[in-house]
Amino acid sequence: MKTKKKSSHRQECLLLANIGQLLTLRASSKDGPRRGGELRELGVIHDAAVLCVGGKIVSVGTTKDALRDPWLKKNRKKVVEIDCAGKVVLPGFVDSHTHPVFAAPRLVDFEKRIEGASYEEIAAAGGGIRSSLEGVRKSAKSALAEKVSAALKDMAAYGTTTVEAKSGYGLTLESELKSLEAIRDAAVQCPGTVISTLLGAHVVPKEFQGCSQKYVEIVCTEMIPRVAKRMLAQFVDVFCDNGAFTAAESEQVFEAAKAHGLGVRAHMGQLSETALEPFLRFKPASLDHMDHVSSSDISRLAGSDTVATLVPGANYFLGLKEYPNARRFIDAGVAIALATDYNPGTSPTISMPMAMSLACTQMKMIPAETIAAATINGAWALRVADRKGSVEPGKDADLAVFAVSDYREIPYWLGANHCALTVLNGETSGSQ
Repeated sequence: MKTKKKSSHRQECLLLANIGQLLTLRASSKDGPRRGGELRELGVIHDAAVLCVGGKIVSVGTTKDALRDPWLKKNRKKVVEIDCAGKVVLPGFVDSHTHPVFAAPRLVDFEKRIEGASYEEIAAAGGGIRSSLEGVRKSAKSALAEKVSAALKDMAAYGTTTVEAKSGYGLTLESELKSLEAIRDAAVQCPGTVISTLLGAHVVPKEFQGCSQKYVEIVCTEMIPRVAKRMLAQFVDVFCDNGAFTAAESEQVFEAAKAHGLGVRAHMGQLSETALEPFLRFKPASLDHMDHVSSSDISRLAGSDTVATLVPGANYFLGLKEYPNARRFIDAGVAIALATDYNPGTSPTISMPMAMSLACTQMKMIPAETIAAATINGAWALRVADRKGSVEPGKDADLAVFAVSDYREIPYWLGANHCALTVLNGETSGSQ
């Protein structure tokens, strides 16, 4: 979904000047997501300026050069100028994995986990994903849309301008369509960009326990065709793991998605290892979580444009001792992205800086790598890198202004929000 609100407050001409560090993430010589050492190339410009017109970036350079621009001199009265006073500006974050359509937090799961229950034990006892189904099935579409809108607004306050939003907490044809309609309605009210994903294959709902193939057939022959016909999603996702769907069932879902012109992505390797080779032939945009991956599959990933999206917030909230081995992926040349995995059960955070901080401390990524993974590679994971994820002329005016003097402070300040201003498709949110 790429719907944007036509707001009466849209700032057609916007100049951000006196930027201490502008992280452009300008394209390298190679087309494709960042890998290896490229993750550290932030394209920093000091004392910088960015001019945006009509929701697009039109020029990027030093403040001195910007003020000399003939067009700006002639049209300066029409331009809204923001003095960034030495702050750090970077592309708006691209949160490429979220689950915002739910009715309530899973507090019972939270307590049971503290008392020692595992993810699988909680699910077996009726908690986990299945415990969110009743709330979504009973909720009005308008109520779900309000929840999604609130989440999008909160994400923007932390510098996020593009969000992938999944369904997956209804698991009936009616409730999955309702969830995607709620995402669509929320996206219309959001100045940023929302990419929607059908996650009908999240888990096997209780009414299909013991006959998962019947449910997979519903996903493939009812949900996917209806969603594609109504253009309610750009992607189809599947949770391929213990307690969810088998590799063979997941391939069926991918086959159906491709047959209906939808892109594919998957939750993969979170709880156990699944061989990736059968899935890579579908050219998935991303495979997410990736805690358990073989060396041979890492080599296969390195030879593809599929992005491995790491979501350390889930590992943190689940209290796991092990995190995805980011250095192993990076050193092998795999393209990696970072996302929040915002959801009510295992990662209730809307903060990309928090995900970046965890990536630094728990996955040993350096700050520059987390910035590239949270911006340009997130855009590649959503197949929108032609217009998102970097600060370059012609791209959408998506920017995050942080009240810090050095970009390394963004993941350094644990749990704090230093985002002073967010620009979403040329519209400002927040205050200096």
